[in-house]
Amino acid sequence: MIETIGLTKKYGSFYALQDLNLVVEDSTVFGFVGANGAGKSTTFSILATLLQPTAGDAFINGISVTKNPQEVRKQIGYMPDFFGVYDQLKTDEYLDFYGASYGIKPKERAVLIPKLLELVNLEHKRYDYVDLLSRGMKQRLCLARALIHDPNILILDEPASGLDPRARVEMRDILRELKAMGKTILISSHILPELAEMCDSIGVIDNGKLIAQGSVHDIQAQLQSEKVLCVKLVGEMESVIAFFEMDPFVSQIEVQPDKNSIQFFYRGTDEDQLQLLQRAIHQKLPILSFSEEETDLEDVFMAITKGVEIG
Repeated sequence: MIETIGLTKKYGSFYALQDLNLVVEDSTVFGFVGANGAGKSTTFSILATLLQPTAGDAFINGISVTKNPQEVRKQIGYMPDFFGVYDQLKTDEYLDFYGASYGIKPKERAVLIPKLLELVNLEHKRYDYVDLLSRGMKQRLCLARALIHDPNILILDEPASGLDPRARVEMRDILRELKAMGKTILISSHILPELAEMCDSIGVIDNGKLIAQGSVHDIQAQLQSEKVLCVKLVGEMESVIAFFEMDPFVSQIEVQPDKNSIQFFYRGTDEDQLQLLQRAIHQKLPILSFSEEETDLEDVFMAITKGVEIG
């Protein structure tokens, strides 16, 4: 488990991180969402024992990152947003070097390294030099490096940053496999929809403060004071528009001629929405479909960071 209590990092009068209280349960994936400079990397650096907090503390499996950093490092696999590779080493030599640094015996490394390369889909690049690998391959190699000592907690700072769509899909599939293996994963990303697909919960950080936390569905539900409804038609629109304009919960009707549909905001309850649909059917309006548009994670992030209150 990962836990932070009042975690704060201050540079002069500037707060890079302010009173962060966070819990990531075992065998879950927690997505950390925020713009550049919001405080994600600062948090990850403190958790990885690379940066001392100004106040507060963080715990990895109950071990303080400030009081026992050496023990914490045995528990985590850390992948920074900017990583270094040794270009003059081959892929297996690179992992062998890090395995030796963790005190893994040569015979164990000889068995472990091929398995790690297979996990990250690099077994065919085992004897290639690191500097000949693509960016996506280097990212996966660094993930294998973070796994070399079989940690149960992974702290991954922007692992898909700068990758092309295919490489992002490959990275996402690997992370899903790690989740299935029971790893606890704290991951940051600006590719918000991809976080939504793999995370059990997310936290939104802005200007060093955690401003929202929970499952993607819960945050969306708390955010939305109005639903967006879309009505597709099979005939003329005038009577349909006139019908919806009469409803007190409907506002901002937008006509979409290319789709032969209308879209509007709706403030009523689920029961109100059901009654609205029943009345439309009773009046035999030419409606093909009646659906609620989903708000994606990017909409959530933009709304929250513009000051919409959650909770």
